[in-house]
Amino acid sequence: GVQAPVGFWDPLGLAAGSTNFDYKRRREVEIKHGRVAMLAAMGYITPEFFKFPGYLSVAENIKFADVPNGLAAISKVPGAGWLQILAYGLFCEGTGGFGYNSDGQMSDPGNCGWKPPLLATSDPVLRKKRLNAELANGRLAMMAIIGMFFQDGLTGSPWGDWALYTASPLRAFENELGV
Repeated sequence: GVQAPVGFWDPLGLAAGSTNFDYKRRREVEIKHGRVAMLAAMGYITPEFFKFPGYLSVAENIKFADVPNGLAAISKVPGAGWLQILAYGLFCEGTGGFGYNSDGQMSDPGNCGWKPPLLATSDPVLRKKRLNAELANGRLAMMAIIGMFFQDGLTGSPWGDWALYTASPLRAFENELGV
């Protein structure tokens, strides 16, 4: 992407032969994925410090406190919860939703057809600065959530204690001479 200090960086030539529409579509997808990743990263971190009181599902007698953190929580989500997650994902994919423009033409990546009251500006320089900050933060969040998933999958904890994971392939040469 075109971000300082690197500028346009495409060492594999993946953007060669792309049209303006292709570029705007990829930028729109990047913005959307960044927004979802920012929410996901916060959603992954928050239960470590705060859990809602009460029941997640009264019908299935599941309390918020009973739900483990990280990937282990997937097994505790009731069926109706998966339907809610699916509905939210479909909303995010729809036009005028979580990343696309209201005109559906991607004429202005990052413009969803509505303006958050505290962030809205008519100044094009300030708008570009804020969009670049959103792109950078979204890229960071995408790397962060994948890192948390990997750590959780490898160690069994989103914050991973390597001392508990003795079968790590990263420990293969731990007892070798010179290590």
